[in-house]
Amino acid sequence: MTETNTAPVNYWNSPLKGKKALVVGVANDRSIAWSIAQQLAALGAEVGFTYQGENLERRVRPLAESLGSTMLLSLDVTNESAIDAVVATLKDKWGKCDILIHSVAFAERSDLEGRFVDTPLSGFQKALEVSCYSLVSLSRKIEPLMVDGGSIITLSYLGANRVVKNYNVMGVAKAALEASVRYLACDLGPKKIRVNSVSAGPVKTLAAAGIKNFKEMLSSNEARTLLGENISQDDVGAYAAFLCTPGGAHVTGQNVFVDSGQSVAQL
Repeated sequence: MTETNTAPVNYWNSPLKGKKALVVGVANDRSIAWSIAQQLAALGAEVGFTYQGENLERRVRPLAESLGSTMLLSLDVTNESAIDAVVATLKDKWGKCDILIHSVAFAERSDLEGRFVDTPLSGFQKALEVSCYSLVSLSRKIEPLMVDGGSIITLSYLGANRVVKNYNVMGVAKAALEASVRYLACDLGPKKIRVNSVSAGPVKTLAAAGIKNFKEMLSSNEARTLLGENISQDDVGAYAAFLCTPGGAHVTGQNVFVDSGQSVAQL
């Protein structure tokens, strides 16, 4: 009888060494995506970034340089040709991509207040295209570069599962995003590509600033969590990075909450 080595695997000694990670959606140093990028780099991954427009490039470039990253690419996620160009550059310079972080969402400010029923078709389509379909499009294009399997992670929020005042069309977009995660996980699973979403509690970011009365929501949220405290960007970054390590090797198709227990707390 052959003996099996049952010694535990040490996942924490640069578990992502040699891995290539593309982070889409960093807006500034308060972005959840930036915290994820820092955690991935700390675990040994080489991290690349995308940006949309000159204003964001000015914010993202110094962050990328602080991690020693030389992969900084322009990307409009609604433009298939732009995605093709990014993937071509990754193939040419990296030869592969092991990790994709999707942290992209958008809704018109006017659609993040008042009644959801008043959302115009144009606003609905834009929110779904940017916040949800971009994950599908990026996953399809990145798939051929995940030659050794991989991990795709996107970001969601409780508004996908519950009604959150003023979240409106973004809640619908996040619900579609979470459903897309499950279908993508099914399609890509045979290639050992894992797809998950991390549902973060409310965090003060550039994107959150577009939600009406967000400051009030953040201040009152603390008392509604099981732990009695709000989360930080780094909490989300640490868990998302963990999902990319061997420790998350058999986690796929899931929406994982990092919200101090708010998602199961009594309303």
